[in-house]
Amino acid sequence: MNFKKIPPALKIAICFLAVIFVGFLLFLLPISVKDGAHIKAIDALFTSFSAICVTGLSTIPDVGATLSIFGKVVLTILIQIGGLGFVTVAVFIMIFLKMKIGVIDRYFIKEALNQNSSKGIVRLIKSIAITSFTIEGIGAIGYFFVFIKDYDFFEAVGMSVFHSISAFNNCGFDLLGSNSFANYSDNILLNITTTVLIILGSIGFIVIQDVITNRSWKKLSIHSRIVLPITAILLVGGTVILKFSEGIANSNFTWMQAFFQSVTTRTAGFSTINIATLNGFSILIIISLMFIGASPCSTGGGIKTTTLFTMVKSIVSFSKGKKTLAYSRWISDDTKLRAFTVTTLSVGAIFLVSMIVMAIEKNSTLYEVTTEKILFEVTSAFGTVGLSFGITPMLQTGSKIALSILMLFGRLGPLTMFSLWNRNWNKTEVSNVRYVEEKIIIG
Repeated sequence: MNFKKIPPALKIAICFLAVIFVGFLLFLLPISVKDGAHIKAIDALFTSFSAICVTGLSTIPDVGATLSIFGKVVLTILIQIGGLGFVTVAVFIMIFLKMKIGVIDRYFIKEALNQNSSKGIVRLIKSIAITSFTIEGIGAIGYFFVFIKDYDFFEAVGMSVFHSISAFNNCGFDLLGSNSFANYSDNILLNITTTVLIILGSIGFIVIQDVITNRSWKKLSIHSRIVLPITAILLVGGTVILKFSEGIANSNFTWMQAFFQSVTTRTAGFSTINIATLNGFSILIIISLMFIGASPCSTGGGIKTTTLFTMVKSIVSFSKGKKTLAYSRWISDDTKLRAFTVTTLSVGAIFLVSMIVMAIEKNSTLYEVTTEKILFEVTSAFGTVGLSFGITPMLQTGSKIALSILMLFGRLGPLTMFSLWNRNWNKTEVSNVRYVEEKIIIG
């Protein structure tokens, strides 16, 4: 098979699976775990899937206590590749080695980054990589001043670099045990560092570059002017709702914890609280935020903020009998169809995997099987979030495989996944045959 003739979407999926397989093999090596520790094959595979899909769900109860330094380095590299994307990392290495990037390669890169044109695509790759490494470096410095109080110098450096990469790439893997960041819930520097990294990673590289370049609201692209307000609304709204939902019954639930949880729920996966202690309404809000997720061309998952914006705008405009406009620009029917298609496919995927996991886990004696827990875990996997009720390590092999596939589905996106076996997917049909239009009764 000629790799150059393979459709771009399939190439991207193959690249992701190839790196996942390499990570799986590396985690199985004895050097990847500490003395006396052991990782099952299914757990090594799940961890590799979770890292490349920047999810953070783990079937290993304590990653920090299980993996050796080598294993943690492998995990860090997988998270970095997963966050930036295999294509971005590979092209950046090619640029660094001064290798030629041809026309076919540029088209592949354009598809991988979801760009409309391949013009300036190499320059964009360089900018994305440099910006990411710079932000992660600054984040590592912030973490260092936190961890140096509890660890020796070199361990603090390693912890800082790992958590900065994990936070910016919205992954959620941590090396602090089952409590995640709970022991640092009152540490202002850690909270600020983590939330800033998560937000920057979740708004997307295109928006970051747009803001740096233009520095004026009127000069920003329509994409940025949609992403920034929607992100702010979700963060503020999530904070207020969680605070009032939990704060009424629990006076110890602070505004900082509410804000941190609102931020991390948007596909990051860290936590300064025990998720299992939250009430049902708060869990529903978190599930909703996980489903929406981050923004396009970012390190996060979910249906994306622009999808939510397009659907809400379409519904409001339809109810008023007007065209769908955004900042005096008409939103095309194709864009609206994509938005509703992505959401429908996502809901269907979550529903299907939830039923599969529920069927597999229904007789489990390791934990109390409830619809709430299963739906939460499945939505977390789809949104590449990583938040959990703590039941992931206790899931059976079939459930772990189902969640692994769903993580890849959420990372690559529904449209990309469905285009793998249909080359005509999302393409306008050209035909000389004209059909009579029929209005179907809806509602």
